[in-house]
Amino acid sequence: MKKLYIIILLVLVFGGLSAQTTNSNAQNKKAEKEQRKLKRISIFKEQEEGENVFQRDFSLGGRLNTDGWSGFLEFGYRKSRKIVNYFQFEFSEKKSNKEVKTNNAFAFTQRPFIFGKQNNFYQAKLGVGQRYLIGGKGNKNGVEVDAIYYGGLSLGLLKPYYLNVEDVNGNNTDIKYTSNPDLFLAADKINGAAGFGKGWSDMSVVPGLHAKLGMRFDWAHFNEVVSALEVGMNAELYTKKIYIMVPDNGEKAKQFFFNGYVSIQFGKRWNKR
Repeated sequence: MKKLYIIILLVLVFGGLSAQTTNSNAQNKKAEKEQRKLKRISIFKEQEEGENVFQRDFSLGGRLNTDGWSGFLEFGYRKSRKIVNYFQFEFSEKKSNKEVKTNNAFAFTQRPFIFGKQNNFYQAKLGVGQRYLIGGKGNKNGVEVDAIYYGGLSLGLLKPYYLNVEDVNGNNTDIKYTSNPDLFLAADKINGAAGFGKGWSDMSVVPGLHAKLGMRFDWAHFNEVVSALEVGMNAELYTKKIYIMVPDNGEKAKQFFFNGYVSIQFGKRWNKR
């Protein structure tokens, strides 16, 4: 009988210890779960609000210039709290304000054309710049404001503009301005544009430099996201004068280009691992 009491007592003791251990483990797991939850909330709030201190960013965007359009890719890395260095690759086309697209009323199957256009002028640009923080957004509904200064190399691509015309023998042929200026400007002989694929084999390269100044406004709710609008001025200088329209059309060749622009871009920020 005495042995039975001892056995019951030991069972009760070990059972109580086991229950305490189980409760202790449950409490520890609950505490760890709460800690993880608080950490996630802290990280979420850091990404959503406060100062942007991410070390890297990548974005792509489009730009409307007063003399054309651009598309670009951008990679940035943080130098200090207020300064971000960035590299940008941009592809652009410049247009003349004298360009007017029209159709030949009697050539229903032909492409629209621009009368008096001598060349398409594209630019491939590579440069480096800095974004300088003027004002942080402070909270998720704020806007980060940065000053932009940037410059680099330009590779101008001058592609002759071709027209499909009716020659003196009544045949339809593709010509550029320099091959037959009189026929190129004979409006009654033009059927339409020769097409985008024509002229690449005649393309010439014109090196140059470019620089810009601007202001960037980033309204993204989360610091790890790039959602920005940029406005500014851009200047480009090339090694020779560029004709977009033919000289007889009343436009002078340009070696220096100056324009205003507005751009929009989207991307992502992250920290270096």
